Amino acid sequence: MPQYRIIVDLSDFQLFLLDVNRVVRAFPIAVGKMLTKTPTGEYYIINKQPNPGGPFGVLWMGLSKPHYGIHGTNDPSSIGKSVSHGCIRMYNEDVLQLSEYAPIHTRVTIRS
Repeated sequence: MPQYRIIVDLSDFQLFLLDVNRVVRAFPIAVGKMLTKTPTGEYYIINKQPNPGGPFGVLWMGLSKPHYGIHGTNDPSSIGKSVSHGCIRMYNEDVLQLSEYAPIHTRVTIRS
């Protein structure tokens, strides 16, 4: 049985999906800008909302830190940049793939 977890590397604009300690997939991301940095630490996925509307693309995955999440985007040109209000943005097709592997309670480590 796989034991998936997520590592977000802010400095490399990458999100890694791991099974135990083996990287299964790597995805490009956008992160928080200077004034609204993405918080580092240990969190969990606590909910999922398909088609949340607005700038959140096709899926929102809320983190255990209130008001922060991993989500799609309606602005794919933002991926690879520090542009968000602290959330982790992904291409819509990538966030859907990630969601298939990352159930609620999946651990998310965010590091700089």
